[in-house]
Amino acid sequence: MAVKKFEHVPVLASEATGLLITNPDGVYVDGTFGRGGHARLFLSRLSPKGRLIALDRDGEAIAAASSIKDPRFRAFHCPFSEMAEVVRDLAIDQVDGVFLDIGVSSPQVDDARRGFSFRFEGPLDMRMDNSQALTAADWLSQATVGEMVRVFKDYGEEKFASLIARSVEEERKKQAITTTTQLANLVSRVVPHSSKDASQHPATRVFQAIRIKVNQEFEQLKKGLDAAGQILAPKGVLGVITFHSLEDRIVKRFFSLSSNPAQQIDSKLPLRESDLPQATFKHVRRTLPTPEEITNNPRSRSAILRTAERTEVPWRNIGEIL
Repeated sequence: MAVKKFEHVPVLASEATGLLITNPDGVYVDGTFGRGGHARLFLSRLSPKGRLIALDRDGEAIAAASSIKDPRFRAFHCPFSEMAEVVRDLAIDQVDGVFLDIGVSSPQVDDARRGFSFRFEGPLDMRMDNSQALTAADWLSQATVGEMVRVFKDYGEEKFASLIARSVEEERKKQAITTTTQLANLVSRVVPHSSKDASQHPATRVFQAIRIKVNQEFEQLKKGLDAAGQILAPKGVLGVITFHSLEDRIVKRFFSLSSNPAQQIDSKLPLRESDLPQATFKHVRRTLPTPEEITNNPRSRSAILRTAERTEVPWRNIGEIL
């Protein structure tokens, strides 16, 4: 029986490529290879001297990367939070661009075996890296009511978090919650459909929250942004595509703090301008998909591409205040 192939249409692909690839002879990092839609465009802009280093925490994505037979390209199975270590192991001091496409990919969502979506009956898995131990079902079986409430609120902005958490606790006393439909049906029984968006399933926010928790997505994003700041050469570009407000908030704050670090200083302090911290990124820019792209690829409708250029100022870690 043939294995079904799951396609992924890259979002803001031409815009990301045009903004990121400023030096055709340079070295670039694609921290979220996926199925290679962006990576192939990046390679098309590079000269024979250029290099592209791809990373992905999903083993299936790395298997897909093996189809690219190009001496300028190498792929590594690891999260983008480890990009600095990968680059240094390759004896590379600095890179000319870093690209991140945050969130779950279409092949992950559309494959019922991965358990990311309530649209399909499948195991409650949600791991972006299948080699990690903890699945969504595992977490749901052991989390306290308080922890579930916090995750549903913080990572899903779910206003019925307490009600859902208590319902999960009662249900798992009767039977283990191990499939996507079990969880989706449980949430549907206790949460009313949205009056603002009737098409949104009541379990949407809960699935998002659990996925973010299981994969430590926000922690990985903060570490990845810091790693990019470490390895980018002056004038190198960092580009990040986000798909929902929570992750975009982290990226937006990262660029705000790194391009205007003086905002962290109490304005009442008697400091000279020369004493103020200097910007480590500049030329911050936001790019949105065109109406044509949204029509052709509806999953792009919430996408935001944020880019900025690295300055010559030595890097300082701002991850702790993101």
